[in-house]
Amino acid sequence: METVITCGRVAISPNQVFHPTSGDRYQLHKQLANRSTLTSMPIAGVGKGGGVLDKPVIEKTTPGRESEFDLRKSRKMSPPYRVMLHNDNYNKREYVVQVLMKVIPGMTLDNAVNIMQEAHHNDLAVVIICAQADAEEHCMQLRGNGLLSSIEPASGSC
Repeated sequence: METVITCGRVAISPNQVFHPTSGDRYQLHKQLANRSTLTSMPIAGVGKGGGVLDKPVIEKTTPGRESEFDLRKSRKMSPPYRVMLHNDNYNKREYVVQVLMKVIPGMTLDNAVNIMQEAHHNDLAVVIICAQADAEEHCMQLRGNGLLSSIEPASGSC
């Protein structure tokens, strides 16, 4: 069984891929360099005459990204950041609790009250520890609701 690899309109045999002639090497590389889709079609009959082609197998790859799993893995491996809530003299305690529950996913009433109390007594409280992109988003949402907040790297102990 012989396999023909097509790339765009160029059909090449395995011999050309693995044993190119010296003059064809650059041309073959040039033809395949800018392609992101390769099609591999096994040929049932070998020799003269056409053969019956199986359904083509199409593999699409995007340069620089292996899969969604790898993207999620890299996001989880990014260093964590702390979202910090600063005490202010403008917002009522009840309002701060409401904003925390609205902005931070999964924030319970008890946790929001504890964070608000810590910020009130110590002038600063950790709201959540998460990836940098999420921390920036939470910080901006807290600020958008009138609360003073910042982010910092969560180095060392959490």
